[in-house]
Parts: sequence; C-alpha cells; structure tokens
Amino acid sequence: MREIKFRAWYGENIGMLTPQFAGDINEIFAQKNGIYMQYTGFKDKNGREIYEGDIVKVTNGAEELGGVDTGIGKVEWFTKWGFWNVSKIENSLGDLLFNGYVEVIGNIYENPELLEAAE
Repeated sequence: MREIKFRAWYGENIGMLTPQFAGDINEIFAQKNGIYMQYTGFKDKNGREIYEGDIVKVTNGAEELGGVDTGIGKVEWFTKWGFWNVSKIENSLGDLLFNGYVEVIGNIYENPELLEAAE
C-alpha cells in the first residue's frame, strides 16, 4: 500500500514545509493559504521522494550508452488517465516516472526557472 504524505508551499516568507513524521501532518494543514502537494509514492534514482509539483530530469535509462534522450518536466496527476506523469516531455519519456529514470532537480515554487529553461 502506498504511503500518503503531503508537503505545502507557503510562499517566500515561510517556504516549503515537509513533515518528517506521519504524525506531523497537522503541521502542514495548520497554516493558512498553503498550496498542498501529494507524495506520488515514487522515489527518484537517488532515493529522494517525488511530490506533485516537483521538477524532474527524465532519462531513458540508457545512460551507459551516451546520447541519452532527456527532458525536464513537472510531476502532475493526470485525472483523465488516473496516474502520475511528467508533463512537457517532448520525446514521450514522461511515463518513465514509475520506472525510476528520473531525478528531482527542484520544484515549481522554489525553482520555476528550471521549467522555464526547459521550454
């Protein structure tokens, strides 16, 4: 069963809050005007948890071959298909989120320039 976790962005003054323990979830919802992001249940290739709104670098898993197809996109929930995916990946690698060929490089609130640079 997938672990249900959240983190929240409260703007520049407070920043990103990520509870360290399951019992700390009240800390996230105690503040007002937060933007809540759900944990996807996946980890990147370095073992870092992947949350909705993360910006990830995606590879096709063939790093040892050189000339790897890569892209940078935002992790989001696709309601129409009912799964997590990476948007804005031109070469159809967005579905590799669940295969572990991703690396979290930031998020859309603290590092929006990463996504802008990829466009």
